[in-house]
Amino acid sequence: MREAYICDFTRSPIGRYAGALSHVRADDLAAHPIRALRERHPNIDWAALDDCFMGCANQAGEDNRNVARMAVLLAGLPVSAPGTTINRLCGSGLDAVGQAARAIKAGEADLVLAGGVESMSRAPFVMPKATNAFSRDNTVYDTTIGWRFVNPALKELWGCASMPETGENVAAQFGISRADQDAFALRSQQNAEKARLAGYFAREITPIKVTVGRIESLVETDEHPRPETTSESLARLKAPFRKEGGTVTAGNASGVNDGAACLILASEEGIRRFDLTPRARVVAMATAGLEPISWGMALLPPRSVFSPEQVGLCPMSILWS
Repeated sequence: MREAYICDFTRSPIGRYAGALSHVRADDLAAHPIRALRERHPNIDWAALDDCFMGCANQAGEDNRNVARMAVLLAGLPVSAPGTTINRLCGSGLDAVGQAARAIKAGEADLVLAGGVESMSRAPFVMPKATNAFSRDNTVYDTTIGWRFVNPALKELWGCASMPETGENVAAQFGISRADQDAFALRSQQNAEKARLAGYFAREITPIKVTVGRIESLVETDEHPRPETTSESLARLKAPFRKEGGTVTAGNASGVNDGAACLILASEEGIRRFDLTPRARVVAMATAGLEPISWGMALLPPRSVFSPEQVGLCPMSILWS
């Protein structure tokens, strides 16, 4: 079997909800890193691109109708450049890389783009069609996060827990305390600030111009990190997702963000043909299903916080060499 290599990558800054990138359409946001890679690699014949895999969990607004294909066209790639959008919810971008690597390993591709995009700020409200004539009411769903158009049969089988609710379930199941979660969150904020100051993120970010009316600004850094975070400020936050004994807060949970990223993957033949430099080899990727009420088991942090037995339960991994 052939090998699949990651040869280059870039991303937009990550914007806060309703922040600096909230004025950028999701399809334009997806096109941004693709355009940057196209400009960075003039030796690539982009008409030879075998596919573009883009992960996108929402797909309810401007990211609908195959945002991957829209992105490659908006980025100026030839009309022959294909694209397909993948939805594995939180694992969508990672799955895009996995599928790109598999296509290369199988001998079906030599040059592939893979990445993901999400604009949670611009996620629309949606409503179902009326179920009977002259209906006088309807339901409106906010597609920013969570389930909409719930199937009653599936809800009966597995419930309809939100992401933070499943986080509470996992914390209870494995005895992960509020203090441990806050400590991990604080260390993450501190490490993010150290990396920013060292210029680590600047090497992977392609700044993006944002125009609002007549005002144009350049967004160059991630908005979501909060370096001013302290253990005291984290401890003051409420845990609104469980009436008693809750542990998940706005300070130790995932953020709601906007952003996009893209990687170039290639076979050895593609590397030679387009004068690329391999950075990493994709060795393997696997997935597994979990009970929906505790799917957060797939996202347990590293061994430095939790025991090997706890971390070993993680069903999704990607190995590099």
